[in-house]
Amino acid sequence: MNKKKIVIAEDNSVLSLLLKFRLEKDGYELFMAKDGKEALEVIKIQKPDLILTDVMMDYYSGLEIISYVRNQLNSNTPILVFSSSGQEEMVLNAFNLGANDFMSKPLSPNELSIRVKRMLM
Repeated sequence: MNKKKIVIAEDNSVLSLLLKFRLEKDGYELFMAKDGKEALEVIKIQKPDLILTDVMMDYYSGLEIISYVRNQLNSNTPILVFSSSGQEEMVLNAFNLGANDFMSKPLSPNELSIRVKRMLM
């Protein structure tokens, strides 16, 4: 059986490694991107089953990534957005652009694991 592919777009390297470790333990194949530009490249090449993205990143924001995936790639790939800002307007924008779920930082790896599993069912 093929492993489900997940792209993580997160500029905080410590959080990235924590999420990567947790989700690999759950049996997923992870592709890491340290900024929005890298994220778009990895998404185009890997065609992931799920995208996890931070809202605030260099080059392209998580909101721009959602917009690109939905409008340019015409993809329904599930997208989970996370942010430490907790700004209601940003969360609403993410959902309006096509995000499927949102989590506030600091993230609970166990909660993320459950949400990922549900999104990939």
